[in-house]
Amino acid sequence: MTQSPPAALDLADMTWPPPPYRTPDPAVTDEHGIRRHDGLTYATTPGFRPRLLDVRVPAGEGPFPVVIWIHGGGWLDGDRRYPPPTVPVELLHGSVLGAGLALVSIDYRHSLEAPFPAQLHDVKAAIRYVRKFAAALGLDGDRIGVWGESAGGHLAALAGLVGPDSPALEGTQGVGSGDTGVLAVVDWYGVSDLIALADHPMPEMPGGPDFPDPYAALLGGTVAERPALARTASPVTHACLPGLPPFLLIHGTQDGLVPYSQSEQLAEALTQAGGEVTLRPVEGADHIFLGSPDIESIVTESVTFLGRHLGAGV
Repeated sequence: MTQSPPAALDLADMTWPPPPYRTPDPAVTDEHGIRRHDGLTYATTPGFRPRLLDVRVPAGEGPFPVVIWIHGGGWLDGDRRYPPPTVPVELLHGSVLGAGLALVSIDYRHSLEAPFPAQLHDVKAAIRYVRKFAAALGLDGDRIGVWGESAGGHLAALAGLVGPDSPALEGTQGVGSGDTGVLAVVDWYGVSDLIALADHPMPEMPGGPDFPDPYAALLGGTVAERPALARTASPVTHACLPGLPPFLLIHGTQDGLVPYSQSEQLAEALTQAGGEVTLRPVEGADHIFLGSPDIESIVTESVTFLGRHLGAGV
């Protein structure tokens, strides 16, 4: 493994107070020619942990289209480095890079650190960071797609639907302004309508009765207490404008945590708005595709969709 030579000090990182992000460190290149940037700080806020992202760039000449991966975890948990346990990290990363796409995996503030829309603000900040430093990272800032699972699927959908007409949802974290539009969205079993979920019984959570209610934690109160914010946080609310990016929704039909009907609702709303949407049921699968015998084909379909709409190989 070879290390690129140190870059010249960037005076933008030496000012006081420091900027709310850091310029990328030099890449590390592995024996396969994959270039890696680990733990780049894309946004900071006093009192919160820095928000970090990792970059993986395929071997060869770029710039490469970008897939931004958004992890799940009920907005309460999760880590940019780890997909759900049903999806090996080697499968996810290898499939994206093998298709000629760069992969950017991001962390974001959890809901008990800061309620919604902090999570969406962080996703938007990551997109702005990628665009600002695209040339330095070997990325094509004009060709960005988002892909998330569970809570990350919800945030990916919102990232594709919410634009500059909703400045309160764009935020000013990190690189404070700039284009946050994306060309494609893959949403794995994400929430689309918090109001409709209010009466859905929650399955037993891993922390037992002490595990916080994920929806109340996200909103800073129950749906009944904060119905306006619940509507704002629901992708179906925003699936009504022209010029929407194409969506791929993949969802287990036996999902006990986020019912399959959530993706059906979003698909219907996107269709009524004239958007391009593909809804793919995974028969008999629970949340995180538990019970599916063929995770690889789900990953392949998702990467193929992104590669087609981002122009991989062009």
